[in-house]
Amino acid sequence: MFLGHFALAMSAKKIAPKTSLGTLVLSAQFADCLWPVLLLLGLEQVRIVPGITRVTPLDFISYPISHSLLLQLVWGLLLGGAYFFWRRDLRTALVIGTLLPTHWLLDYFAHRPDLPLYPGGPKVGLGMWNSLALTLLVEFGLFLTGLLIYLGTTRSKGSRSYGFWSFVLFLAVLYAASLLGPPPPNVRIVALSAMVLWLTVPWTAWADRQRETRLG
Repeated sequence: MFLGHFALAMSAKKIAPKTSLGTLVLSAQFADCLWPVLLLLGLEQVRIVPGITRVTPLDFISYPISHSLLLQLVWGLLLGGAYFFWRRDLRTALVIGTLLPTHWLLDYFAHRPDLPLYPGGPKVGLGMWNSLALTLLVEFGLFLTGLLIYLGTTRSKGSRSYGFWSFVLFLAVLYAASLLGPPPPNVRIVALSAMVLWLTVPWTAWADRQRETRLG
C-alpha cells in the first residue's frame, strides 16, 4: 500500500483539525520512513524478485522492527506519548498513536504473507498486490476519499494552495514511476529511493500551513 497511507493521514485531519498534516503523515508513514534507514544499517532485509507480485518486485524477507504489528503498536505509543508531552493534547496524541499502526492494517491487505505479527512470529498478508486492477481500485479509491475529506475539512488561505497540489502531483508521479518503471538494480537503490518519503513530512507541513480549518 502506498497512496492509502497518505489517504488515512488526510482523513485524520477531520478528527484532529488543529494538527499539522505533516505530523499526521509522519505517523501514517512512519513504518515506511523507518524501513529504508534500517535497510541501510543492515537491520532489515529485502531482495528484488521481478514478478513476485504484479505490483512490486520486492520480496520483504525480514522487517520486524519497522513492520511487525507489535512494534508498530509500540512505535505508535511512543510517538503519541511524545506528542502529548510536547503539546499536552491528549485527543490528538491518541489520534497520532492510533494512526501509526493502521499502516500495518493496510499493508495486511496489500502484502503477500510476509508481515510479522511480532519479531520472530507468524507472517500474514492477503496478497492484494497479486492483482494490479484491484490494487489500483483500492489505492485510488482510498486516496480520493482521503483527498475529499481533507479538502472538506480545510480551505486555501487566499489563492495559496500550490504546496498541497504540488504534493498531490508528486505522489502521482512517484506512484506511476513505481508501477511502470523497471525493477531497481539493487537493494541499496531501493533504500535510497525510499528515503524520499521523509520529504513528505516537511512538504505536507508546509502545504498545510497554506490552508486553514473550515468553520461550521
